[in-house]
Amino acid sequence: AVCGVLAAGAFAVTSAGDDDRARGGRVASAPSATEKAPDSPGGLRPEDGPLWTGGVVDPHSNPYWAQSNVTLRTTEPLSALTVELRVAETGGVNSTGSWRSLPEQDFTVAVDESGGYLVYRWTLRPGRTVPAGTHTFAGQYNHAEGDRDATGDYVTAHAVRASGAEAAVGDRFGRSR
Repeated sequence: AVCGVLAAGAFAVTSAGDDDRARGGRVASAPSATEKAPDSPGGLRPEDGPLWTGGVVDPHSNPYWAQSNVTLRTTEPLSALTVELRVAETGGVNSTGSWRSLPEQDFTVAVDESGGYLVYRWTLRPGRTVPAGTHTFAGQYNHAEGDRDATGDYVTAHAVRASGAEAAVGDRFGRSR
């Protein structure tokens, strides 16, 4: 069963395309490192206007593999969205896939390593919309044997509402069980 989940997750990963900006779409991106932003660990806040996020390690994770689940709720449609999941590289961490509850063709997905984190980034393609509702994003990864401490992991989401107003949220993960 684990192999099936891993294979399905790996299949779900798609590569990000830089041509989205060229098509004239507005992309919600994380502020630069010099700005005080929700993507800095000290500045996380789970709610901003119509947007809310929370992150937990999936209870079906095991001593070798885990899935981090991100819940994103919005009470308004979004015209741009970037969700970023950062998994601290605590030993043996490497991606085995990702998925989201929204349509695959509406997002680009990138997975890379940066600053001691395995980073999953889902970006809404220009011209697409995220409807009001509750949506899930998940990153899957192997890790060193044993219970993985997820207290260094966090998620951020940067969005542009249909009105043009921006919203940014973030949340830290707790220890996995």
